[in-house]
Amino acid sequence: MTCAACAARIERVLQHVPGLASAHVNLATNRAHVEAGPDIADSVVIGAIEDAGYAATRLEPNRLPGKAVHHGHEEQGLQRNLVLSALLTLPVFLAEMGGHLFPALHHARADWISDPAFGLVQAVLATLVLMGPGRGFFIGGYRAVKHASPDMNTLVSLGAGAAYLFSLLSLAGPAWLPEETRHLYFEPAMVIVTLVLLGRFIEGRARRRATDSIEKLAALRPSRCRVRRDGAVVEIALEDVQRGDLIDIRPGERIPVDSDIVEGQSPIDESMLTGEPLPVLRGPGERVIGGTVNQTGALLIRARGLAQEGVLADIIRMVEAAQGSRLPIQALVDRITRWFVPGILLIALLAFVVGLAFGPTPALPFALVNAIAVLIIACPCAMGLATPISLLIGTGRAAEAGILFRSGDALQRLANIRHLAMDKTGTLTEGKPRIVADDIRSPLGADEVLRLAASAEARSEHPLAIALLAEAKARGLALGTATDLAIAPGAGLQAAVDGRVVQLGSADYLAGEAIAVPPDGIVSTGSLVHVAIDQAYAGVFAVADRLRADAQEAVSQLRALGLTLSIVTGDQPAGAQPIADALGITDITAGATPAGKVAALEKLTAAGDGVGFVGDGINDAPVLAAADIGIAIGGGTDVAISAADLVLMRHDLRALAEAIRMARATLRNIRENLAWAFGYNLALVPVAAGLFYPLFGWQLSPMLAALAMAFSSLSVVLNALRLRHIS
Repeated sequence: MTCAACAARIERVLQHVPGLASAHVNLATNRAHVEAGPDIADSVVIGAIEDAGYAATRLEPNRLPGKAVHHGHEEQGLQRNLVLSALLTLPVFLAEMGGHLFPALHHARADWISDPAFGLVQAVLATLVLMGPGRGFFIGGYRAVKHASPDMNTLVSLGAGAAYLFSLLSLAGPAWLPEETRHLYFEPAMVIVTLVLLGRFIEGRARRRATDSIEKLAALRPSRCRVRRDGAVVEIALEDVQRGDLIDIRPGERIPVDSDIVEGQSPIDESMLTGEPLPVLRGPGERVIGGTVNQTGALLIRARGLAQEGVLADIIRMVEAAQGSRLPIQALVDRITRWFVPGILLIALLAFVVGLAFGPTPALPFALVNAIAVLIIACPCAMGLATPISLLIGTGRAAEAGILFRSGDALQRLANIRHLAMDKTGTLTEGKPRIVADDIRSPLGADEVLRLAASAEARSEHPLAIALLAEAKARGLALGTATDLAIAPGAGLQAAVDGRVVQLGSADYLAGEAIAVPPDGIVSTGSLVHVAIDQAYAGVFAVADRLRADAQEAVSQLRALGLTLSIVTGDQPAGAQPIADALGITDITAGATPAGKVAALEKLTAAGDGVGFVGDGINDAPVLAAADIGIAIGGGTDVAISAADLVLMRHDLRALAEAIRMARATLRNIRENLAWAFGYNLALVPVAAGLFYPLFGWQLSPMLAALAMAFSSLSVVLNALRLRHIS
């Protein structure tokens, strides 16, 4: 594909293939994504594309995510054509253009070779350029016209071909033309081909830079690893790793695939997933992720899956999907480009007819120059690249920062939100309740009361139990064995520990067990766990969650972006209010069930602003789906990638502000590209058509038109590349 018209043509053809549910073609990635039932053969889809005048191959179904589809032969062919075209064009260009600028050079050339002979030399060189390096334009242009879908090749071949044929007529049959119109335009025809090839070459190089993010992610995987098979250690390619393989990992090596540690212990650098610079100590039975780096110890690991599976592969697939998706803003571009090339052909025809009828003498060359300039300058490449190239780079840059968009549409929705609702636990707070105060009345002492309470809770997964156990571990207390366990759901429990009866829970629970709870206990904004030992009140522990260290700064950054903030949490008001007060957030919905969270989001959405919700991505699945954009924040492998439109791999709330800045910068970049692409054509097509010649004497040379056309596409790509430096 060479321009937006190509992509639009292929997409329309695919959408009419019976049995295809959908089809989307991306000019920036040179890929088509189709959805079809299992009874649709690859040959049907590829055949439809070939019937439209293009070529296609299917990506390998089992390829490693992020593995590049190399087009090295195409790049080499383009470079070879460019060099050959430039070498053939340069003598004519220097003689003609140099002769205009320096008359002495023109006279020197005329003394060395006569004008008729030099005309023949130009004809030979121009023929070699158009039939050699420029041959692809004419073949592509013919195919496009044959399928009633003119494109960039059509415009270039018509422009260069018209200049070439008119020059041949002037050279071979001058009697057929008035004397004053016998001009040679071999030079513009050759320069047009050379400049368009140059533009394609530079644009291709710049577009490849846009895929750096995928290549960097893919490079995290080692290409080979050592596997124990049949009693020996053999080195195999990453693609050959099988589920259950035992893999030897030396210090400093990357983990090839998601695995479980069988032997050894070592710090693992997981910064590529979590952004956390400090390595995490992993040992037998623990999971390690493909792409992370083993630090100092030797490990034996067992592969959990294949190379194309796992966390890193899922991340790369998500980035590829986002880069290949379509933004709503692209629909306008598609409608315009569908009619753009036919419209340009009509304008070129009108420019020729009007120039021939009303142009200055000699009118024929004047009209011809205007028509050729219109054909050349109006290439729709810039319009076709404006959206996908920015999306490609923006989502790739975000992925490098651990910010994963599920689709380009998610990026646009994030850029447009004005209200952000946040869960409390695990998002604004650490999500790990801790004992923050106690009031012990038992003569056994605080440590013994804590040891007995933690022993009774040893088998519980309740957050309050986890807080008691963590504190007991921190104090180095040896837990006893709990027996005769009796649980009152949502209230408390009773157990026998080391010959004592331990009861703990809410004040109401102990009161129901005929145990008096003193009214003057500690005052806490958290949850209170009352403890009784052998039917005597022993004391109370206050358990509370702590504000995340990054929460204050993150909230300030989000407010600076113009967002209104709310807290929507299942925690009770007593636990939510202090967190809200600390952050200066006044809109709070506490004690909400999953359905209540959805209702709170619907109320915010009804106000008219785009509303996003950020949560842990697992427990908040319903409300994440109900928001205009659901944002999952989590660390490493625990994050639920499928739960949200946007996943923040770093468990750092400041990454959310970074994601919004990136989304807004990408959308702004797309608008800049579209404004340039449309504005460029609106401004220069009338100039090329000769509209301003009667007023200012402006006439655009076809060579300058070719240069401007190449610059237009290149400027869009270069502007998009600025996104690589956003943060």
